[in-house]
Amino acid sequence: MRFWCEYAWLPDGPAAGVAITVDGSRIVSVEPGVPREGTVLAGLTLPGFANAHSHAFHRALRGRTHADGGTFWTWRERMYAVAERLDPDSYLRLARAVYAEMVLAGFTSVGEFHYVHHAAEGKPYADPNAMGYALAQAAAEAGIRLTLLDTCYLTPGLEGGELSRAQRRFSDGDAQRWASRVDDFRPEGLARVGAAVHSVRAVPAEQIPVVKSWAAGRPLHAHLSEQRAENEACLRVHGRTPSELLADLGVLGDGFVGVHATHLTDKDVALLGGSGACFCPTTERDLGDGIGPARQLADAGVMLSLGTDSHAVVDPFAELLALEADERLAAESRGHFTPTELVAAAARHEAIGWPEVGRIAEGAGADLVVVDTESVRTAGSEPLGVPLCATAADVRDVMVAGEWVVREGRHLRIDRPAAELAAVIEELL
Repeated sequence: MRFWCEYAWLPDGPAAGVAITVDGSRIVSVEPGVPREGTVLAGLTLPGFANAHSHAFHRALRGRTHADGGTFWTWRERMYAVAERLDPDSYLRLARAVYAEMVLAGFTSVGEFHYVHHAAEGKPYADPNAMGYALAQAAAEAGIRLTLLDTCYLTPGLEGGELSRAQRRFSDGDAQRWASRVDDFRPEGLARVGAAVHSVRAVPAEQIPVVKSWAAGRPLHAHLSEQRAENEACLRVHGRTPSELLADLGVLGDGFVGVHATHLTDKDVALLGGSGACFCPTTERDLGDGIGPARQLADAGVMLSLGTDSHAVVDPFAELLALEADERLAAESRGHFTPTELVAAAARHEAIGWPEVGRIAEGAGADLVVVDTESVRTAGSEPLGVPLCATAADVRDVMVAGEWVVREGRHLRIDRPAAELAAVIEELL
């Protein structure tokens, strides 16, 4: 397949008149500045975006947690109530619609931070990985690359205690049994497996190295300093911040991604150099988490990626714009990230184990997103500025691994994802 792009976002920014040749699931040539030929892709063609942090079932809470205000911790109780009602069938249907929403928005891969493993009271299903396979099937049917970040979750807090009824569904009992279960999970197709430590709250320090060892050569993620209360508890129990604790346990470094990384000390930032950090600005805003030190982390050599987390918003442009906008609010100045840096963060599939995807270049995976440059939001913008003024509504076409999944704003595999979302959420709630 040969496509001629009016504009295409290459690794160093947008270029005009770009011919892209796709063979199978790969881009085999990229030629800027050539005459119009082949299939024309009008507008701006970008690399597919990576949603590096997702909890698919949180989508059921969108628009339902604001009337009484509350805190992160009261929101969490609402989330647990949804988790208690899930089973493999309902999770398949919900996740399929959520993943379809992601593809329609321009995401071509998702890192699913998955911890709802078992049935009520923590009883394993006949297949202990039934929920994981439901997510893999959902991703396949929605046409999105999946990295299932199977999450170890063992305790309710740093001080220990008994797991709640909902939390018992998350736990394998100990890290060794978690590892044994995940060893047997082998999804097919465009699906890969990584690991996650839910947080230093939920996995005792002495068991974290088991997860680290299992994840060798795979992505390893962890919620990190999302709330000040987490830092305070870690200092009280361990005399160290979460970042310091993970550093002492040998967790930080290549392959590790700290999710949120909101409340960090200067020492934490330095320790994270050479690791990754996934910011989820729309969720962090929705939950009142705070603004993390994104520019400081990037300057320290931390690889930045983006995620939609609770799916209060599913829009890669909203996330990349917020990365810059939040820095502006915190610093009271402009221009902290260039548009090229923002697009690179939004397309960082490497953070979830797809290093071959995320750029329009020879040899890269053929994931493309075509954006309308003549909508009421984008009309008149220069190509370099389109990612800062577009929204998910401007995504017209999406290619994943060389196959069109969205054309003219319509999902080709799932006819009515909005109706599916409404039906399964009504059933769950």
